[in-house]
Amino acid sequence: MAFAGAETRVTGIVAAMRHHARRLGRRARSAAAATLAAGAVLSVPAHAAAAVPPMPTLVPELDWLRMPNGWVIGDITAVAVDRHDNLWLLHRPRSVGKADAARAAPPIMAFDSHGNFLRAFGGEGSGYDWPTVEHSLAVDGKGRVWVAGAFRTDPHQADDMLLVFSGEGRFIRQIGRRGGSKGDADTGNFHAPADIFVDDAAREVYVADGYGNRRVIVLNSETGAFKRMWSAFGAPPPNDPAPEPRAPDAPFAPQTGDGPAGFNGVHGVEISRDRLIYVSDRNNQRIQVFTSAGRYLRQVFIDRNMPSPQTASGIAFSADPRQCYLYVADWGNARIVVLDRKRLSVLGSIGGKGSAPGQFNGPHLSATDSKGVLYVAEVQGRRVQKLTPGNIPSGCRPRSRR
Repeated sequence: MAFAGAETRVTGIVAAMRHHARRLGRRARSAAAATLAAGAVLSVPAHAAAAVPPMPTLVPELDWLRMPNGWVIGDITAVAVDRHDNLWLLHRPRSVGKADAARAAPPIMAFDSHGNFLRAFGGEGSGYDWPTVEHSLAVDGKGRVWVAGAFRTDPHQADDMLLVFSGEGRFIRQIGRRGGSKGDADTGNFHAPADIFVDDAAREVYVADGYGNRRVIVLNSETGAFKRMWSAFGAPPPNDPAPEPRAPDAPFAPQTGDGPAGFNGVHGVEISRDRLIYVSDRNNQRIQVFTSAGRYLRQVFIDRNMPSPQTASGIAFSADPRQCYLYVADWGNARIVVLDRKRLSVLGSIGGKGSAPGQFNGPHLSATDSKGVLYVAEVQGRRVQKLTPGNIPSGCRPRSRR
């Protein structure tokens, strides 16, 4: 990766991508059904083999949020963008050092797209169990704010619940209870869930229930009633606990094949405009794609066999109607991997560990706004990096509004 001022540009497409595109082209010219990869079940139309989008330029911006009241931010774990293009962030006030603890900002904060502060709320209150370790955040089409935590060291006090608030901070609902999980078969509780996506059209909420459990679970977003769940490849969640990932930089035998049969650290979930469910399976270094019913379609590995085995974390799409680009935060290797969403082909990556613009320290959950700006929550970096795309072909440019 090279920097030109504040501008980050990664050029070229990996050799495997070129080979893959040539193979798709040959198949598209034949009468045979084109497939994305061996064992994939999703066909590609003949015209899709052409016009691979270029790797976008992403211009980073730091220190753009205007913090009020002398507040101090701790570890930032999640970001979300509402229908007005306001940015919401979730941080961990308890992670602020003792010297600044009295000035710790409330855990949930909202800013406009220029970084101007709008409102803040959250924390312990009456009638609900606030998470011990704040982790995930979503804002639905009605402006409701969904929050979950990741504490699980003591199972009896684990963050096994979701909370829902109004955009002004009024408590609405709790689903599940602290320390309530009975495992992957439990449809009334979670176990330290990692990410949340609200499907407004279907009135459903998808939860990447992946720190203590090994599943995606879907509920009615209005009542909290259970609807369905699944693990890797669309199978039922395994009964056994997930194995621990190898230590970063430890010697290892390179992995091959399709990977393990169950999720391990399912960490992100997003729904594309064409109604596909993208799930990040962090400790298995992959993204898997499903129908909304949980039928497995295909997968792609994200930085497999890299120094850190914990890769695919947050997921975000570009804002154009086709959602040409898929952005995946590689937590352990400190970079953002950019893919052609339709082909699940890697175009390139940006970043590397550091504090300079375009570098990352703990890239976690992410989101895009209607202009295609990518926001990345950095846990250890304690910042939200704002990345504005350029070099976008006409067919991949966002409309003025979603």
